[in-house]
Amino acid sequence: MSALLFKLRQVPEDEAEAIRSLLDANDIDWYETNAGNWGISMPGIWSNNKQQVEQARVLIEQYQQQRTIAQRDEYEKQKQLGQEVTLIQRLLQNPLQSIAIVSFCAFVLFVSIHPFLQMIGYSQQ
Repeated sequence: MSALLFKLRQVPEDEAEAIRSLLDANDIDWYETNAGNWGISMPGIWSNNKQQVEQARVLIEQYQQQRTIAQRDEYEKQKQLGQEVTLIQRLLQNPLQSIAIVSFCAFVLFVSIHPFLQMIGYSQQ
């Protein structure tokens, strides 16, 4: 039976490539699935070899710990240099998408609380 080694949903391409290389370098048999035409399937790296699954998981865990440390160090370095990306900068990178998301959230909030506001309005009359 296949075992999921690593989920690829919302994983940066450099991290996915590093995991593939790590498995290849350690002669671990693996295959990859994508999200499919509609993006609802599980993209991931899998293995059919039961003997190699635990070894692969240990290797991936070690890699992720190293990557976490490296990413935190990089963030701290950028923060000290004043180059970290702020929320405003992220919103301005995709202004139309940001406006659409905020508008949708406002709409959902309005639809959620509108019935209660109407009840309050009717009870005061």
